[in-house]
Amino acid sequence: MRIGFVGFGEAAYHIAKGLRQPGIESIAAFEIKVTEKVRERARETETRLVENNQALAEACDIMLSAVTADQALSAAEQNASFLAASHLYADLNSVSPGLKQLIARVIGATGARFAEIAMMAPVPPYGHKVPMLAGGDGAPQFVEKLAPFGISAEIVSREVGVAAATKMFRSIMVKGIEALLTECVLGATRYNADQRVFASLAESFPGMDWKNLADYMVGRVVVHGERRAREMEEVAATLRELDIEPIMAEAIVRRMDWSVEAGLKQFFGGEAPKSYREVVEAAAKKPVGAG
Repeated sequence: MRIGFVGFGEAAYHIAKGLRQPGIESIAAFEIKVTEKVRERARETETRLVENNQALAEACDIMLSAVTADQALSAAEQNASFLAASHLYADLNSVSPGLKQLIARVIGATGARFAEIAMMAPVPPYGHKVPMLAGGDGAPQFVEKLAPFGISAEIVSREVGVAAATKMFRSIMVKGIEALLTECVLGATRYNADQRVFASLAESFPGMDWKNLADYMVGRVVVHGERRAREMEEVAATLRELDIEPIMAEAIVRRMDWSVEAGLKQFFGGEAPKSYREVVEAAAKKPVGAG
């Protein structure tokens, strides 16, 4: 079996790392922005970096699209010309159900099978075993071919869009809590009230360690703010498709983009900060993050 990745970012790297095992003949990837980090990860996972979409299609039987949400349709269109009936194209990107259906039509016109995949947890630390939901006519083949290698995917529907919708509406809660905690500590620390806020929350929601949750979730806003903002734009699009005004989803986009504009990821060298207080201190040094 030959695997090909469209995009070789964090998710693709961790999945490729787990799939590097007997039975997988080769792993290839096409990445537009080939940095030294991408090269290092390719060497580590024995992934061959190819020069274009045609070379990727020729190098794989199963093509996994793992780009940013705003590039998912473009990636499908760029690869469509080189797909054949023997290919399985799986879209792992966090996009709206409507966009997944559009991508499915682009891929379906080539004769290739299509599977929509929704990853329901952060890829690290699960790696290729991250819980997934699968849909589309290619979902059974995706599970059949990759389950023996540890891929954990539940087929939720032959209809494209159900898996994506599950992911989208879950994201409102997860990214919403991340945005709320970030905004909470930015303000509460100004009055040294953060510990009392967490103590009060613990009384209202027993069993939750709010300080540790803030350390983790605020850190994820720093590291993944750009990707999360684009994903929440897809959530907003999903809500609009249902004639629901995406008031909260759009607010989450703003807070995620704030992290990007404040340069926090670069400040921490792309690594997760150890605590939310480090983020607050870093933000205070940036004009955008001062308020």
